[in-house]
Amino acid sequence: MIAREIPNSGEAIPVIGLGTWQTFDVGAEPARRAELGDVLRTFVELGGRVVDTSPMYGRAESVLGDLIEANKLRPGLFVATKVWTSGTTEGIRQMESSLAKLRTVSVDLMQVHNLVDVEAHLATLEGWKREGRVRYVGITHYTAGGHEPLARLVASRSLDFVQVNYSVGEPEAAQRLLPLCQERGVATLINRPFGGGGLLRRLRSRPLPGFAADLGCQTWSQLLLKFVLAHPAVTCAIPATSQVEHLRENMAAGDGPLPNEQQRAQIAAEAR
Repeated sequence: MIAREIPNSGEAIPVIGLGTWQTFDVGAEPARRAELGDVLRTFVELGGRVVDTSPMYGRAESVLGDLIEANKLRPGLFVATKVWTSGTTEGIRQMESSLAKLRTVSVDLMQVHNLVDVEAHLATLEGWKREGRVRYVGITHYTAGGHEPLARLVASRSLDFVQVNYSVGEPEAAQRLLPLCQERGVATLINRPFGGGGLLRRLRSRPLPGFAADLGCQTWSQLLLKFVLAHPAVTCAIPATSQVEHLRENMAAGDGPLPNEQQRAQIAAEAR
């Protein structure tokens, strides 16, 4: 799989990660957890590292922590979570709770989710980074309305990561935010690479364009992920899935050629 460097450290991470929104929010049912365990093991076997979660994703942090522990996958993973609350004290409490649910004393990346009380939490995380409780610090949003506030922070603060929505159906981040991240040396995680799933549902009945085979794509999900990965400012995309078959499709997008600008324009046109 293609790997790209985190600019602030030079550490390389694979370009396809794994999101946990909705998919990992399950109870204690053995069958559901077994399916997710298969997904997580296959993800690592196929070269994946970056797993992204959040306290706002219901039980996802706890389920992820349990499965990482049960399958002894900790050393191979790059675990990212978020803080999503107001107030310094409450933020610390929430982040401590996230570490406990993930069964760890530190995480690779802690992100201020949707910029909620961002200055207070960034101040805390600067200290946590010095102490080794987090390796990287970032900020996130999932709508175009959050792009300008994200850009202002990228321009004014020292950040390791920005997580943002970007896809054929939601291309706005490419106008200013992604180029600014590239200019400032900030790594990017891409959420909603399928536009929340609606894009895939709409395209499922359409045939793939002929040039998809030249890019090694057999499915629309692979073609849409390659569109995202072809942007030079993108470090890693984090599609979510609870099915091994879909995971394999997604992971295959991280291998082989990426579309050039003409092909990206064709993908965008075909997906309208």
